Amino acid sequence: MPGISMRYIVDDVDAALEFYTKHLGFSVALHPAPSFAILTRDGFRLLVSGTTGPGGASQAMSDGRKPEPGGWNRIQIEVADLEAEVATLRQAGARFRNEIVQGIGGKQILLEDPAGNPIELFEAPKR
Repeated sequence: MPGISMRYIVDDVDAALEFYTKHLGFSVALHPAPSFAILTRDGFRLLVSGTTGPGGASQAMSDGRKPEPGGWNRIQIEVADLEAEVATLRQAGARFRNEIVQGIGGKQILLEDPAGNPIELFEAPKR
């Protein structure tokens, strides 16, 4: 599978699969183990890895630090109507880190997946 992927560390791979497929339009491309799956959307691959398991993503670093969910690096998903998307996700019980903010490049909000990883929902300015 050549190409570029992004990996998120998650607490629960099954919860992540349900969240990304149900709310954000991803498809499960591969789920070979309880602690790992590959999701795809529009040519983008999102690797979700559990905090435990045999894979390298969950292994402690040489200084003892362990990979964990959260952080601020994020994927960005462009939507046509940010307010409507946020309303639908709030109705479904989704969590957000902030409210919609307007910048020079458009509007955005930070949605959290079940493990606390951020997803930026972005609406470009109307032209």
